[in-house]
Amino acid sequence: MRFLLDTHVFLWLLGEPERVAPSVRDTLADRRNEILVSAASALEVATKVRLGKLDAARPLVAAWSERLRELDADELPVTSAHAVLAGTMTWDHRDPFDRLLAAQALIENVVLVTADRALLLLPGLRTLTW
Repeated sequence: MRFLLDTHVFLWLLGEPERVAPSVRDTLADRRNEILVSAASALEVATKVRLGKLDAARPLVAAWSERLRELDADELPVTSAHAVLAGTMTWDHRDPFDRLLAAQALIENVVLVTADRALLLLPGLRTLTW
C-alpha cells in the first residue's frame, strides 16, 4: 500500500510519535508499504516557521530531506494536476494545504494518513485515521 502523511502526522512521527496510534505506526513501519510526504507539507511547515507559528519545527525545515530518510519516506512532488483539482473541488474546506494533500491522495490513489476529521468528509478520499 501507499500512504501519504498529512503534515501533522509527519511532525508527530518525528517529534511526538506517541500521538499516532500504535496500530497506525505499525502499519507505516511495515517495509512493504510506501510512505510519501508531500512537497506541500514542506511549504506548510516552512511557512508556519517563518510566521512564528511553529518555531519548534525550525530544525526540521533545515534538515527536511534527512528527516524524510529517517522515516524511509519519499517526497511526493506537487503537479499542476494536483493544484487544479485542489482548486476546483467543490468540497467545503478552505485550508489550501489540506485541499492539496487531499487532491494528491485522490490523483495518486494513495491513502491519506490523518487525524483531521474534516478530511473524512471528502467523498472518495481513502484515509487511515485513529
